[in-house]
Amino acid sequence: MSTFEDLGSLLLVRGADEIDHAGGSLYVHLHRVAKRLRSLGASDTLVIAGLAHAAYGTDGFPTHLFDWQTERPVLESVIGTEAELIVYRYGACDRETTWRDLAEHRTVTDRFTGTSEELGTEDLRDFVDLTIVNELDVLENDSERALKLGLFLQEQIPRWQSLASPAVLAASEGILQLQESPQPLS
Repeated sequence: MSTFEDLGSLLLVRGADEIDHAGGSLYVHLHRVAKRLRSLGASDTLVIAGLAHAAYGTDGFPTHLFDWQTERPVLESVIGTEAELIVYRYGACDRETTWRDLAEHRTVTDRFTGTSEELGTEDLRDFVDLTIVNELDVLENDSERALKLGLFLQEQIPRWQSLASPAVLAASEGILQLQESPQPLS
């Protein structure tokens, strides 16, 4: 089995297919995020991290599949050190203190520990690409949050232009333009 398949099986064992999320289950959402990252040319490591990105819950989705204090080694043994660190950073991110001015301060604040970490260029790109792709998936699959989230992304993504990959930026522009277009009446 591949790492992707092993992780998919582990997510099922942990009940990801039984947890409601935008557009179905958490399991389906995680797969959509990983698939989009792959289609946008993300590294294999980031694609695997995308598949596990909510393993420790997130600031916007508190349900977790793994305990960040005791089970990081479990996830790391399946997806590797680098992918697990991306997953941890993403899940641990305090969005309020991190997101808005990330391009200026390049620092992610950990909501679990209260510590902050300044990221290098590649780590920032992975963090921002995963964040944008995740939020776009929620935007497309959660009609109740779409308007508010769309407005937020239209304001936030330009702040991250210097951090995100060109492919993710282009995809986000296309999706956000579709969200702005009036929907035909049926």
